[in-house]
Amino acid sequence: MNNNATVEKMRALRFTGMANAFEVALASRQHQKYTPDELMAYLIEQEWEYRQNKHIQSLVMRAKFRYTATIEELQFAGTRNLDKNNVLRLASGNYLESKENIIITGSTGVGKSFLASAIGHQACVMGYKVLYFNTVKLFQHLKMSKADATYMKEIKRIEKADLLILDDFGLQPLDHPTRIALLEIIEDRHGKSSTMITSQIPVANWYELFEEKTIADAILDRIVHSSQRLELKGESLRKKQSTNKIV
Repeated sequence: MNNNATVEKMRALRFTGMANAFEVALASRQHQKYTPDELMAYLIEQEWEYRQNKHIQSLVMRAKFRYTATIEELQFAGTRNLDKNNVLRLASGNYLESKENIIITGSTGVGKSFLASAIGHQACVMGYKVLYFNTVKLFQHLKMSKADATYMKEIKRIEKADLLILDDFGLQPLDHPTRIALLEIIEDRHGKSSTMITSQIPVANWYELFEEKTIADAILDRIVHSSQRLELKGESLRKKQSTNKIV
């Protein structure tokens, strides 16, 4: 059979990774070095890797991270109070398996959002569904979704995420609709999936963000008591930033 026709049929069947690999093998005459079984195994492996990479890219795009960040880009200077072993344990995804939450606190500019993006990106690499939100914008969006009757659809979408990242929690007072929506989200996810929260406000002061103490108890009990905490320290990295990287 004509090799060009074979490549065209591969593409028609949407075996893009296999077609790309076969074309490269033909151009380099690498295919001549393989037995038929070896060539088939090689092409299938290339197709599998291609589809895996596309799936990861799709997960990352849907997550909408604030930063394009990876675990490999993190810096573990002693002054930052960022323990490399702890971060690598998080990168293994065990917290997702055990449905634990993560809380990242620290003053402005110390790299909380970059760290959250890096951990979230690693979760995507492992095949988990991640959603990343600025907390204020999320609840503004949820308020507007009630007007066009898409609120429950959005809540269900958030519930299905393996990892929900709420960035910059507590920057604005939590009004009653926001508190109710947050309670609904946390209640839906409790014991089923993981939530990561970044905040400039120490966890000890979160209770003060809520006027209704019963709601505060319900939310914080579900978030804080099943969480791993990372408290970043040091001066603002934005002030000494000399490249496009935050961390």
